[in-house]
Amino acid sequence: MSLYKYPNYLTQSPDAAFDNIYEPGTSSPHSGIYRCEGCGHEITHVKDKPLPPQNHHTHTPNQGRIRWRMIVYTTNQ
Repeated sequence: MSLYKYPNYLTQSPDAAFDNIYEPGTSSPHSGIYRCEGCGHEITHVKDKPLPPQNHHTHTPNQGRIRWRMIVYTTNQ
């Protein structure tokens, strides 16, 4: 889980971009923090670069395949 100290640096947003799930290797629409839906592993990532591949980290069978959800993005790109 991502943490922060100073709330004045983050703003909550209802942007639908947070609802999308991305497959490994697909380009990311925003720079920011992405979270694996299966295990909760988080990464920082750069816009338009491919997200880490399926073999980026290991899952148990119960966690399923790796899928990425953006949880924080930057607006000053």
